[in-house]
Amino acid sequence: MDEFELIRRFFSTGYPQRADVMLGVGDDSAISRLGRDEELVSCSDTLVAGTHFPPQLPADAVAHRALAANLSDLAAMGASPRWFLLALALPEVEPGWLEQFSAGLARLAGRYQVALIGGDTVRGPLSVTITALGSVPAGAAVRRSGAVDGDLIYVTGTCGDAARAWQALAGGATLAVEDPCYRRFAYPEPRVREGLALRDLASAMIDISDGLHVDLERLLAASEVGGAARAQDVPLSAALVDQVGLVAARELALAGGDDYELCFSVAQSRATDLGRLSADWSCPPVCIGQVRSEPGLSWQLDGRDLASPPPAFQHF
Repeated sequence: MDEFELIRRFFSTGYPQRADVMLGVGDDSAISRLGRDEELVSCSDTLVAGTHFPPQLPADAVAHRALAANLSDLAAMGASPRWFLLALALPEVEPGWLEQFSAGLARLAGRYQVALIGGDTVRGPLSVTITALGSVPAGAAVRRSGAVDGDLIYVTGTCGDAARAWQALAGGATLAVEDPCYRRFAYPEPRVREGLALRDLASAMIDISDGLHVDLERLLAASEVGGAARAQDVPLSAALVDQVGLVAARELALAGGDDYELCFSVAQSRATDLGRLSADWSCPPVCIGQVRSEPGLSWQLDGRDLASPPPAFQHF
């Protein structure tokens, strides 16, 4: 039983239903009605030492990654981040570690003006849980379920860098702080600005946390469509290709995860609008394929069919 079957089986039904819940379990975030003109967007993520990051990762990076993962989920809905709660499990109190952790958390929170409003601290194996809350105008959130046949599929930034760093760190390697792949793993940049800009343009959107292939599959399945994608067009960084070679870089890009980029669909008729909108982005979107009516996601590499990438990370 994987994580999503677990959620479907035990946590998707049997709970009270409320008229002010616009979208519940199953997307990047939940949507609840705040008033006539505004909706609340909520998400939560847990990072566990040894599972999501090496225990020796600097404390400020642990904090940054935990908050960035949640801000990325809000960005995928086109939401403005507003507040967050922190639940922190610690094996022991280390003031120096906590000072670094707090500094890293405050830096990223300050960048996006998201306020820490509460939480919990307990003794236990090191883990960080953040619940982030944002808002959108009523009816404006971008869901996974809006893609239609003919839409173009885009991804921001580059894919695979963070997976390369985690692969190396998990194998006992030491990476330089200046290593671009290490920076993408330790200090990912949530695409908040880009998600907000795409709110009126993207037909469907998801953030890439578990790997481009599986997350794009989830978007297409939620939209009840399929897609055809081109592996040679998936953006790769020069650092990643230099470190592992082109073949391995593509595999990491499709299946690695932890990118926290945005994958989204846009109507063909609005491709020019997207070009104008993203002209000054630091992570220009690249078209990697097209939505099809037939279910399933297929990949090609230079015109040849490509086997599905290896499974992405699963908790269970």
